[in-house]
Amino acid sequence: MRRSFADTFESLDRIGQRLPLPAILEWFAAHPLTAEELHDYLVFHRDHYVRNLLHTGPSFQALVLCWRNGQRSPIHNHRGSHCGVKVLRGTATETFFERTPNGMIIPTQSRLLPPGDTTASAEADTHQVSNCQAGDADLVTLHIYSPPLTKMEVFSLDSPLVREWDDPINDPFIDGGGI
Repeated sequence: MRRSFADTFESLDRIGQRLPLPAILEWFAAHPLTAEELHDYLVFHRDHYVRNLLHTGPSFQALVLCWRNGQRSPIHNHRGSHCGVKVLRGTATETFFERTPNGMIIPTQSRLLPPGDTTASAEADTHQVSNCQAGDADLVTLHIYSPPLTKMEVFSLDSPLVREWDDPINDPFIDGGGI
């Protein structure tokens, strides 16, 4: 049976409204959860990264994302939600994108996030998270979405069309979903 981390999230639960990005980053600093502590939530899939629900609060969800080498998110934003990410194992590559005047997107910057690093994005920030490490190294990241992420806009490098994506953590992937 999975261990409950409800007491760990008590301070965020008390906020009761959309979590400001600084509050999420301060929580990461004050609560140094490790991949080892979250062992029961480390579910991987060979074909796609997996989103594992850790905790649902009144105004947020905490998820443990598990990435095999070479896996990456779609290029997306967090429509309506703030997102904070902490790298628990491995090194994440985060790439940022901007829309051009013709509606296409282009990458503008990439950065490496080693274990312990955090990042935060507002609802309209467009990015992609990837596991581009050498060898077969896994990546484990802790994400807090406030309010819970239920829909995203997904972008393509070869089309100006923007698709809507329903977050698979909600149903039917309550114990792990992926794309």
